[in-house]
Amino acid sequence: MVAEDRLRTYRGRRDFERTHEPSGRAPASAGGEPRFVVQIHDARRMHFDFRLQVGDVLKSWSVPKGPSTDPGDKRLAVPTEDHPLEYEYFEGVIAKGEYGGGTVIVWDNGTYEPLSHDRGGRPVDFARSLEGGHATFRLHGTKLHGEYALTRFRGGRDGQEAWLLVRKGTARPAGHGTPDPRRARSVRTGRTLAQVAADGEG
Repeated sequence: MVAEDRLRTYRGRRDFERTHEPSGRAPASAGGEPRFVVQIHDARRMHFDFRLQVGDVLKSWSVPKGPSTDPGDKRLAVPTEDHPLEYEYFEGVIAKGEYGGGTVIVWDNGTYEPLSHDRGGRPVDFARSLEGGHATFRLHGTKLHGEYALTRFRGGRDGQEAWLLVRKGTARPAGHGTPDPRRARSVRTGRTLAQVAADGEG
């Protein structure tokens, strides 16, 4: 499926005359390692958005408690619509009344390395591994590093598909977990959610 079709839901939920979110009309850049971004979104409910570049879009999950650096933490991740690649850099305020209205900061971003293999140890296409319900990858971010896995544990027949996002490795009794989102700072601008909201930028 081409990116134009994959972004139909994303575009259908937004009025780009009222929101400064990217429309996804810019051509995708070729080459390079796939990208990831973690955004903190202070909307109706505070949550983290975890996004992985798969082809020409960012596959996206809403992670209420955010990704953890502690392998002992299993974090719920609920799939949302595909986002355009430019969304990696979006930071600002989505107007009240618009879909996802609230403040967004880029908490972390960088590249990732697909690691999914079949039972015989042969590499599996990353998009295919996600379709199959389990994908592993290594993050190379400013804040997040190391191997993670996304595993689907509930199907989507009732519209409530759900996954787990887990840091791979040995669980530590006193892991670092995830920082307080209200005190966290953007890797792009160093600002907090409150500072971005005060600036009113979008």
